[in-house]
Amino acid sequence: MEQSRADDFREFATARTGHLYRSACLLTSGDTHLAEDLVQETLSRMYAAWGRMPMVDNPAAYSQSVLVRQFLNHRRRRSASERPVADLPDGAAPQGSAPETRVSLLQALGDLAPKDRAVVVLRYWEDRSIEETAAAMNTSTAAVRTRSTRALAKLRNRLGESFNDLASL
Repeated sequence: MEQSRADDFREFATARTGHLYRSACLLTSGDTHLAEDLVQETLSRMYAAWGRMPMVDNPAAYSQSVLVRQFLNHRRRRSASERPVADLPDGAAPQGSAPETRVSLLQALGDLAPKDRAVVVLRYWEDRSIEETAAAMNTSTAAVRTRSTRALAKLRNRLGESFNDLASL
């Protein structure tokens, strides 16, 4: 029975790690090291709760909620204010997108408050509803609406004319 549980979790983790990592990179504004830490912590928490997963309708969505909560909790810790470098590390851009556009978007996301960034990622990257975003962040739907409106206004202000180009990616 224990081996079956481990195999089920291994299959789940293999299937979801890439998606969790991409979301974590957006939440952390391109800090790949922190994104890896968040994904690892998320998967360890998921493994600990895996025996209770039959009570969860959608483990994939639940893992996204755990990731967002891990991110928000990390931002609250004092040690989270440390920033070893301000520049993004060199890395390959996905095909079909300009590296400058990606860097501009990640920098603009980094300028948002952590909860605003989480709302933008959940609503527009993860394509979640307002209710799902509120549940993942453990907040009200009105707070999600307010934060998304303000965050998008800040992104438009920061990115200027290129915002519409970025929105179509």
